[in-house]
Amino acid sequence: MTTLFVATTGGHLTQLTGLADRVPPAGEALWMTQSNPQSSSLLAGREVEFIHEVSSRDLWGVLRCLPIAHRVWRQRRPARVISTGSGVAVGVLPYLALRGAECHYIESATRVRGPSLTGRILRWAPRVRVYTQHPHWARGPWHYGGSQFDRYQAVPRTPRTGDRIRVVVTVGSSRFPFARLVESLVPLLAEDGALQRALGRPVDVLWQTGASEVGGLPIRPVPLLPAADLAAAMSTADIVVCHAGTGSAITAFEAGRSPVVAARAKRFGEAADDHQRELADELDRRGLARHRDPDAIAVDDLVAALSTSVQRRQAPPFELRSRSSWRKS
Repeated sequence: MTTLFVATTGGHLTQLTGLADRVPPAGEALWMTQSNPQSSSLLAGREVEFIHEVSSRDLWGVLRCLPIAHRVWRQRRPARVISTGSGVAVGVLPYLALRGAECHYIESATRVRGPSLTGRILRWAPRVRVYTQHPHWARGPWHYGGSQFDRYQAVPRTPRTGDRIRVVVTVGSSRFPFARLVESLVPLLAEDGALQRALGRPVDVLWQTGASEVGGLPIRPVPLLPAADLAAAMSTADIVVCHAGTGSAITAFEAGRSPVVAARAKRFGEAADDHQRELADELDRRGLARHRDPDAIAVDDLVAALSTSVQRRQAPPFELRSRSSWRKS
């Protein structure tokens, strides 16, 4: 028996690796995702079927998943398929569901108010069960099985003493740029900048900049980092600032950090929609992060982040609906 885990890289894959530990085991595990530094690091030692990139609203990329899904079905006969999206789920789950596999689509925790385009499509796919991570919109076919954020709680932290302040800034692996966040932080984090003056210590910064064009800024950008390297950097950081992406936030939480989060905006060409603001508000409400607009981040926000940590707590299993309990509306 094989369970197939399917996700696009970035926050979707980070969520799925966390949720996979909360579902009952069912035979061997096979992962399907794109190949990049994050997935190679995050899935090291696991069996992986690497596939092509499927970007947002990429119909051709979705269609190209079908022969891969057919080959996996022919070779492995997966009995269960679990996905957190995005486009790759549309190309794989409906086909394998029609082949008889038990298919589950878990909407990203980023979607606080309602489903994504992927979710709206798969909600109508025959024999695909759909889940939300937010109970207030669990209705119709949408079942609440739990949340990725149930496993975290904020606790007070005594700031580390040392000669320097270590900061990690990350905009994730999105194909959209987010130079606005980087530009707003440069004056705060620069040598003799506002943070150094406030704390009286020099500041070291790791700038993970993704697709952002930052060549004219006085920083040393790193477009992408392996997941293990980013996690290690966050675990030794005093302060983390990140875009309001689920993957970046979870990586910070796993490192014990309560980040300052900034939401991308569609009107600036930073995302396909404005769902990150919803997630940022939710994390702020839970006390796990501080939500600020990129242009409004102040040195006080960075200093406040020094006094809060995030710890793991025991989370219940994610509730997958069985065949006998499921009724598609």
